Amino acid sequence: MPPSETSSTHVHSGGSLADELAAPAVSRAYVCQCGRPVYLRNSQCLACGTPLGYVTSRVGVLPLAPTDDPELFTVFGEPDGPRYRRCANFSTAAGCNWLVPEDEEPDPGPAHTHGLAPGLCLACSATRTIPDLSVPENPELWLKMETAKRRLMSQLLALGLPISTRLADPAHGLAFDFLSNLPGAPRVLTGHQDGVITLNIEEGDDAQREKTRAEMREPYRTLVGHFRHEIGHYYWDVLVAPTPWLDGFRALFGDETQDYGQALQRHYENGPPADWALRYVTSYASTHPWEDWAETWAHYLHMADTVDTALSFGVNAVNVELTSDLFTREDLWQPEHEDADRFLDFLNGWVRLTNVLNELSRSMGQPDFYPFVLPHAAVGKLQFIHQLVTAQRGQPAPVRAESGEPAPVQEPPPAGDPVPVQDPSPEPAVSQQDQAPVPVEGTAPLVTEAPAANADEPLPQQPLAA
Repeated sequence: MPPSETSSTHVHSGGSLADELAAPAVSRAYVCQCGRPVYLRNSQCLACGTPLGYVTSRVGVLPLAPTDDPELFTVFGEPDGPRYRRCANFSTAAGCNWLVPEDEEPDPGPAHTHGLAPGLCLACSATRTIPDLSVPENPELWLKMETAKRRLMSQLLALGLPISTRLADPAHGLAFDFLSNLPGAPRVLTGHQDGVITLNIEEGDDAQREKTRAEMREPYRTLVGHFRHEIGHYYWDVLVAPTPWLDGFRALFGDETQDYGQALQRHYENGPPADWALRYVTSYASTHPWEDWAETWAHYLHMADTVDTALSFGVNAVNVELTSDLFTREDLWQPEHEDADRFLDFLNGWVRLTNVLNELSRSMGQPDFYPFVLPHAAVGKLQFIHQLVTAQRGQPAPVRAESGEPAPVQEPPPAGDPVPVQDPSPEPAVSQQDQAPVPVEGTAPLVTEAPAANADEPLPQQPLAA
């Protein structure tokens, strides 16, 4: 069902996407106390000089006011409100503008800000390994990695997804290793393994990343795209594998117990199937159900953040001549679901918006902003992810089944006509890392000393002194 003129007009006439959808739902338009717009990366208003910071509990960049302690701030206009200090990485090459609550609760509950390292914000607490900053180009590459990660983390918070760092869950918590290729050592591979996301920092080098994109014949390759793909693998382990959502996953994406290594080898030797464009969001998604999931998950995050940003700034794509048809209920996984029409509004709004953005790119002689054609077969998968994300709001943080604690109890929404499961293997499901180990440089206990010559050995949770 196409979006109605009424709903579109409402969204673009002052309401936010949160007024129309359960998820995505966050404004990306931030405003200083002086009324001037500010942005996710800003730590100071360039118009009036007011300090700014990202407050996780408010999911946004806010103007700050000084207190009687020069290291503490309150939100501007809230002198009796909570007090915050700068993240310890504010004065490092990472340039972090996130804030740390003055009185961090020892047990903040089952929400989303588990496991802060001393002096560090949530985003920086999730970084376990940084590159060797004595290498001249590495500080800039580290900044790019952290900037992309902060955008990812801010979106996860806005969507209400659970975030537990390695400090809160040493076995399965989220951690990022930013590594560089070392002489005589195996090449660093980007990937996910049991909560640890490894990224090769050369992906922060624009020229190298574009070279890789061209060599691999990819239409799109970005740093934030890597983060969104790999976090998809993390959330599959957390939100799908130990829950009733697994049946729906297998019905839509396939049987994940098929050998992952063989699937990768087959993909790189033979390429994608000839009809991949009719069934997957990207050719790489055809490799294995896990990669289909991660690619589709990343696609959903791209769509959600871009639509949120566009609507936050009043971009109106209603009166657009479309180069493709809008999607209908027949394309959905669960067409009778109570949220189906709102999901279609979001999806078709995305179709309209990308037509505008592609024309804007062409007007500047640039490649298309959105170089994809979204196949009808992928729409059901996107709806599945949308419903999974929406279901996390207000839920306690999931607990992995093998920990001995109960797994999440929320059930996937019932379908009018259930989709048959695609011959799942009788063997128990395994996590992705069991079939697809990712090479990660050696781990080490927490340290607080300055980086050694080889800082690619894990130096987690260390505020680097300015």
